[in-house]
Amino acid sequence: MRISLTVLCLSVLIKDASASTWCYTGCEHTPSRWPDLDGSFCGGQRQSPVDIQNRHVEKDDSLGSFSFVNFSSRHTFRAIVNNGHTAKLLLKDNEVELSGGGLNGTYSTIQFHFHWGDTEHHPGSEHTIDGRRYPMEMHIVSMKKGLSVAQAVEDSAGIAALGFFFDATEDEDLSNPWSALTSYLLNQTDTEVNVAHLISIDDLIEDVDLTKYYRYMGSLTTPSCNEAVAWTVFQEPIRVNRILLQQFPLKTGLTNVYRPIQDLRGRKVFSSPAVLLPPSHVWCYAEDCDFSPSKWTLLPDSHCGGERQSPVNIEAQNAVKDERLDGFAFTKFDDKHVVKYITNTGHTVKLVLEEGAMELSGGGLGHVYSTLQFHFHWGSSSPNSEGSEHTIDSRRFPMEVHIVNKRKDLTLDEAVNATTGLAVLGFFIEAAASKSSGGGENHEDSEVSSDIPSHVSVTGSWKALSNYLEAIQTIGSQVEVTEELSLAELLGDVDLTSYYRYNGSLTTPSCNEAVVWTVFKESVKVDPSLLTMFPNRTGFRDVFRPTQSLHGRKIYTTAGGSALAPVELLLLLFFVSVSLSPVIAN
Repeated sequence: MRISLTVLCLSVLIKDASASTWCYTGCEHTPSRWPDLDGSFCGGQRQSPVDIQNRHVEKDDSLGSFSFVNFSSRHTFRAIVNNGHTAKLLLKDNEVELSGGGLNGTYSTIQFHFHWGDTEHHPGSEHTIDGRRYPMEMHIVSMKKGLSVAQAVEDSAGIAALGFFFDATEDEDLSNPWSALTSYLLNQTDTEVNVAHLISIDDLIEDVDLTKYYRYMGSLTTPSCNEAVAWTVFQEPIRVNRILLQQFPLKTGLTNVYRPIQDLRGRKVFSSPAVLLPPSHVWCYAEDCDFSPSKWTLLPDSHCGGERQSPVNIEAQNAVKDERLDGFAFTKFDDKHVVKYITNTGHTVKLVLEEGAMELSGGGLGHVYSTLQFHFHWGSSSPNSEGSEHTIDSRRFPMEVHIVNKRKDLTLDEAVNATTGLAVLGFFIEAAASKSSGGGENHEDSEVSSDIPSHVSVTGSWKALSNYLEAIQTIGSQVEVTEELSLAELLGDVDLTSYYRYNGSLTTPSCNEAVVWTVFKESVKVDPSLLTMFPNRTGFRDVFRPTQSLHGRKIYTTAGGSALAPVELLLLLFFVSVSLSPVIAN
């Protein structure tokens, strides 16, 4: 293998005979083919980057503070170069060093470079935290002193890489070190440009807490992917104006310059003592974590083993008719401007509403409820996938949407501890039989007030909603909803007078038994391609809780033919805000 100081995205350390033939996109040797390159270690057992899952991180008291030499000096930057894979800052030789931080030795810092996506809505960090991909990532690469390059890439800790995430801000002050640095970006490959501005590494890092970091042993993230790197990934991101972050793809002409996540293959990720880790009791739907549905009862403050749990199987023939189950009154059902944002919670996709904009009453509820948010449950990307939570006569539908509402006279803390504190509306979702069933025809509904449009396009509204899924592929990400969306359009002409009713619980931990459930009999018909976008874009599969025992509870049903109460605007149903309480965080 031939070594030089030109190619690495992690480091200016390695270039083999095939280095010029690899790429991220648009050539024969994209990341999945990197193991095929001559002299490549990219198919090894200790590859980088990785997804750092906080619930599996172990705290290590030996990971103390770093000692940095000349990180504050404004005279160490030598040049910037577009090497065809990234933008790389070259440092003056033997002037910048680091040690400490649990590292075994002193390291000479050689360069730093960046990884990014394409636009502000398509993040491009290499490492992820609990599945969240940040807009950009910076790698500061150092080589252990006393080793040659050839020796360093053969040493399991011959290279020390510091990884910093970036968060985009709306700060209007663009006269800062990042503005100066981005002014040197160019799309001319392999041309070094001398850096004249006086900038230091500390100027770029600013106020990131350098005592909070993760540590694991990995590899370079570009060919030859040598497994020689002691990785330090800092928990706190660098905050930079989004306009400046966009300069990286715009000025270099490079997009999506990051390697996909690699398998840990049994490796441990450690954290410094200063990192605040979440409790170990993180729940999931699949059986690959400590607290899958069968173990939710073991979670702290869990009600998941109670006698009134949800979802349930509804046996239609055994449902008891109840004359008190009359029509609902919905407020702002057709308001197209009440959805604030859409977010990836790590368990589902949730749309959060403007606080206090929507209300629900009638339907035998006995109280007025404020609509908070709505979210979804689904199966896999298979055409015949089943993923609803409730079932009808043991039939599971492809998807289910839950519209969560809180009693107006209660706080959220009070509501989750009251038997009628929450009202959740469940709608089944299944594939439309044809394009026309997507709502392309006119429908007249005399029971709906004139505020509700008689002509709605279910397919068009679901397409508008689905378009946001690509922007929230990382856990914790959220995007402001700017499209006009109304619940009336999303539900189309579903019969809102025909439904089932029972008393149950939240279907995610802590499973509080505080829910009056309404499950509508008629399903929403949606184009099949839109249904598969939820699992395909988020990567989540089978996000539903198994049905629970009724334990003697009765399920009631509408007597039929009851008129819908005066409707002003129905949109309120569709939104339950997890941000208000982790208890309702589906």
